[in-house]
Amino acid sequence: MRPMDPDFATYVRARQHALLRAAYLVCGDVHRAEDLLQQAFEKLALHWDTVRHGHPDAFVRRILYRDAVSAWRRTRREQLTVALPEVSYAADDVHVEARVELERALARLTPKQRAVLVLRFFEDRSEADTAEVLGVSVGTVKSQTHTALQRVRELVPHLGPTLTGRETS
Repeated sequence: MRPMDPDFATYVRARQHALLRAAYLVCGDVHRAEDLLQQAFEKLALHWDTVRHGHPDAFVRRILYRDAVSAWRRTRREQLTVALPEVSYAADDVHVEARVELERALARLTPKQRAVLVLRFFEDRSEADTAEVLGVSVGTVKSQTHTALQRVRELVPHLGPTLTGRETS
């Protein structure tokens, strides 16, 4: 077993929180997001010597999004609950309720739709970048974005057209 590269350890410490947030937004489950990120870091470690001087974030994100979508394809199980869990709200934060509603709406999307929305609007990536990361066509990104936004707007109608702060094509 070879020792851990100090540059790799530094990279992981510096980027783990932002990458975990992206993983959570894609899969909607903290534990699954942690697992996805750990697996992505393991894959990165195997390729660190070739990726380190390029764009390691892009490498990790591509793994995160593709693995999240692939996991859904393998299982395709819908998880239904009788009642939604109780949520406590901070009295001084007016955006908490909208955030919770948006998270619930995102949870009802397919993993591919969530991944497209996270890449396009959370990470502010272009349609071409999103298509490359997910390994799909630009047309698929456009249709998935349209369908996902339409579904979120149906589920949380008061967010309306200001949901993303910009128009999609």
